[in-house]
Amino acid sequence: MGSVPDLLDDAHLERTAVVANSAMNRDRRLPAYRRELGFDPSAWLSARPGPQRWLDVGCGSALALFEAAEALSGHTRITGLDLVGYFGGTPRPGVDLVTGSVLSWEPDAPIDLITSVHAIHYVGDKLDALSRMSSWLAPDGHLAINFDATAIRDATGSPLGRRLSTALRHNGFSYSARTHRLTRTGHGTPRWDFHYLGADPSAGPNYTGQEAVTSHYASEAAATADSRR
Repeated sequence: MGSVPDLLDDAHLERTAVVANSAMNRDRRLPAYRRELGFDPSAWLSARPGPQRWLDVGCGSALALFEAAEALSGHTRITGLDLVGYFGGTPRPGVDLVTGSVLSWEPDAPIDLITSVHAIHYVGDKLDALSRMSSWLAPDGHLAINFDATAIRDATGSPLGRRLSTALRHNGFSYSARTHRLTRTGHGTPRWDFHYLGADPSAGPNYTGQEAVTSHYASEAAATADSRR
């Protein structure tokens, strides 16, 4: 694939037009979650006993979360996290809206359900995001997100391919290349044999047809060898 453009760190990436887009995919409702993630989050939560906690990463306008809060009737504390923070509507009981990054925000308690509809496409260090979200899960919590494995690339710009598939499986994730869905059940602390190099916001459209971000990594062995030269 040849050499890649100069890569951005996450602080600079989050200020680019591709990432800080207040208009893209922001008004999705609950049917979009069912379609994109393959299940109904509100039904999943309501079927579980006791109070539940749901985190939606990249919640956009949060209209879907407002809908869910009405259906769940206080059964679930819902947190919507969004980098842009362009929320719609008025605050609702049981819904907390936070402007921030999945790479720096922290929850105050374990989470029963973490979802993200197409938001991880715009994160720089995607593997760190997976590690962080996994560590936030309750022991029987569930993670369900849209994920594009071809956006995880090496220093030359080539997808990691089988190396990534193996690493995801060893770290407890299930991934479908057909549906672009990544799932995990239960708290965990993934360990990756990759060192983050930076992100490319000029990579062009991904499978959704919209501009996205590729994330570039070197193997830890290669990174260690380079540091010793």
